[in-house]
Amino acid sequence: MKGPSFIVGAFEHPTRKAPDKTVAQLHAEVAAGALADAGLSLTDVDGYFCSGDAPGMGPLTMADYLGLRLKHYDSTDAGGCSYIAQVAHATQAIAAGKCNVALITLAGRPRSEGQTSVPARPAVASNPDTAWEAHIGVQTVNSYAMVAMRHMHEFGTTSEQLAWVKVAASHHAQHNANAMLRDVVTVEEVLSSPMIADPLRRLDCCVVSDGGGALIVARPEIARSLKRPLIAVKGCGESLKGSWGGEIDLTWSAAAVSGPTAFAEAGVKPSDIKYASIYDSFTITVLMQLEDLGFCAKGEGGRFVADGNLISGMGSLPFNTDGGGLCNNHPANRGGITKVIEAVRQARGEAHSKVQVANADLVVATGIGGLLGGRHGAATVILERQ
Repeated sequence: MKGPSFIVGAFEHPTRKAPDKTVAQLHAEVAAGALADAGLSLTDVDGYFCSGDAPGMGPLTMADYLGLRLKHYDSTDAGGCSYIAQVAHATQAIAAGKCNVALITLAGRPRSEGQTSVPARPAVASNPDTAWEAHIGVQTVNSYAMVAMRHMHEFGTTSEQLAWVKVAASHHAQHNANAMLRDVVTVEEVLSSPMIADPLRRLDCCVVSDGGGALIVARPEIARSLKRPLIAVKGCGESLKGSWGGEIDLTWSAAAVSGPTAFAEAGVKPSDIKYASIYDSFTITVLMQLEDLGFCAKGEGGRFVADGNLISGMGSLPFNTDGGGLCNNHPANRGGITKVIEAVRQARGEAHSKVQVANADLVVATGIGGLLGGRHGAATVILERQ
């Protein structure tokens, strides 16, 4: 991209349970937080981006609720990775002259509303997949478990190796006062937690939280006028993977396309990355994306994550230093925006001192939305501190 846009504001809602707030109110609060972080106001925003978590008619409802006067809006819905994709869409809109300051928001109340991290997929008669999947009980967790089982069969990956992803996340979450799970866990404790869908155990699954987050993406000249670190959007990629009429290979995800696309656009390699924010709905989600983005060869993910290799200050690739979805939060069952927020913190040097990566001038945020064992999307962004 010529003349990249910049992320100038980032805010994560501190609340993990909000029974006294509406979803629209949470959207407004994270928007206010990100604008304050950037040193901007609602009147500066002329582009708005949200997804399926937004109430009512999405951008129409929220723009009216917030009092926004817009030149451009976008309501892309690709599940949990929507907000990573929207960083790219905001950058593209700014480059095309459609807007100058873009606001991206996510918010939800799944914890207060009694949802779980493994809801059954709704059997909507008009969905083209319903007739083929609903009768066998396809759910979120057993879809991801199917991928984990296949990875174990093909490559010899073990439950102990998957457990290391959770262990690394817990090492980071202990330093996050807002994290839902702050206790450091061991591989043995992960393996002794109850089985949910073989081979995934309870501690292989993300938390469920209320809350949300917001980002502000701005035109270069506006970014340079603000008193904030310059975090440039250097490369973006997005893709999807379907069942393709039964031609299913569970050993790779759509990140195998979104990742290389983002790296090529940024002109960098995986080995150049200092920190990685990786969507962690389940431990297998992290392992698959590490392979598909090129941090290790296909089938080597288990060995790559083992023995603390993802722990800041210990391993070669620190990941999710806020605790991620496995320990910190997973608002609205869509955690993509929090991955970008922590990547921005790392690039700015504003992460917790115990987990801040030295010279984190080049970082990646990547995510999966949908069912890893079925149709899903992926989005990846490369950020650089300038």
